[in-house]
Amino acid sequence: MAEYELVVRARRVVTGGGVRPASVAVRDGRIAAVAGFGAALDAARAEELPAGQVLLPGLVDTHVHVNQPGRTGWEGFATATQAAAAGGVTTLIDMPLNSRPPTVSAAALRAKRAAARPRVWVDTGFWGGAVPGNLGTLAGLHGAGVFGFKAFLADSGVPEFGWLRPAELDAALAEVAALDALLIVHAEDAGLLAAAPAAGGRSYRDFLASRPAAAEDAAISALLAAAGRHRARVHILHLASAAALPLIAAARSAGAAVTAETCPHYLTFCAEQVPDGATEYKCCPPIRAAANRDGLWAGLAGGLIDAVVSDHSPCPPALKQRASGDFGAAWGGISSLQLGLPAVWTQARARGHGLAEVVRWMATGPAAVAGLAGKGAIAAGRDADLVAFDDAASFTVDPARLRHRHPVTPYAGRTLTGAVRRCWLRGAEIGAAPAGRLLAREQA
Repeated sequence: MAEYELVVRARRVVTGGGVRPASVAVRDGRIAAVAGFGAALDAARAEELPAGQVLLPGLVDTHVHVNQPGRTGWEGFATATQAAAAGGVTTLIDMPLNSRPPTVSAAALRAKRAAARPRVWVDTGFWGGAVPGNLGTLAGLHGAGVFGFKAFLADSGVPEFGWLRPAELDAALAEVAALDALLIVHAEDAGLLAAAPAAGGRSYRDFLASRPAAAEDAAISALLAAAGRHRARVHILHLASAAALPLIAAARSAGAAVTAETCPHYLTFCAEQVPDGATEYKCCPPIRAAANRDGLWAGLAGGLIDAVVSDHSPCPPALKQRASGDFGAAWGGISSLQLGLPAVWTQARARGHGLAEVVRWMATGPAAVAGLAGKGAIAAGRDADLVAFDDAASFTVDPARLRHRHPVTPYAGRTLTGAVRRCWLRGAEIGAAPAGRLLAREQA
């Protein structure tokens, strides 16, 4: 028998040591060795990427709203994971909302896993939820294998997933600290949102005023203070306000265990470019000004932002209120799961960043945040999740060719650079049938 099942060779391979020619040898679904390009490796099958393609580790997207069960008409595991694979994402973690029931109990997690099991094209894990109704019972959900707990500090947008007031946040932090778990937080201050002008109508400027950056900054400040009191690990979701970066830096300097993510849409778009009535751009927190976008890029470059993930949050087209263009009435969420890698690479290369940085932001970083020790890098011992990426190819986004359920996205008609050509999951090329596994948090 051959020593390895598969060897993939490429003139450019993104490893922890940089980009170099290499051969990646696979045994039992894991990377067994990373050797020189011309190394003599005994393999049952060997493949060499074309000269224009670079081998990346499979991306890890820790912020995906699949919505099944209960709102499968919004998305679903089959469509979401096929879109993920088409975009080079080989591992995703599903958010506890907007499914019904939300993942706030061990029983709800079992229902979620049952819905997902026969339908996943990529490896899939699950976040739990921390809501007013399940505080004090998180240990059971933690023991069932969720990767951590999501909480909102303002209205989540769905009635079955409540948000935490300050005293409830303290209780949740105390509980997750005792479990050595991770609390991931949608940080907007409910009081400041209530005091802001109400959203409504076609004006994007008015919608932006209804979700001011000050609401994000205040919520992050309060979260970091509370996490410090409880010595809890926290992760800030979908950071849109660059003004909060000094708060994160100060907390880390003081020893806080805090990480943060941002999303491709905050790094790609800016408020000045959003047309009135274009509700496909609506998300919460909102896309802010160009100077703020530059600040987020600086935060990435400086290491204050740990991950770039999609926050893929689709809905049926009717809920986007595209006919009226009413930002107040439209569902807030951006569909981008398949497009994250080319969207970020398009902007990154224009700003002088390389593929090794993109891999750190979109594979290694998210895997580290979630505690996925086997994912996110091309290195011996990791899962053989690999992506052949043509980093010079360009294409115009045609929503009809996207694999998520509904063809509504602000990227429609936009020209992006970089195309995923092939994708392997644990050494097997992803094909026409679902072969993903359901993941659980590794027990200590």
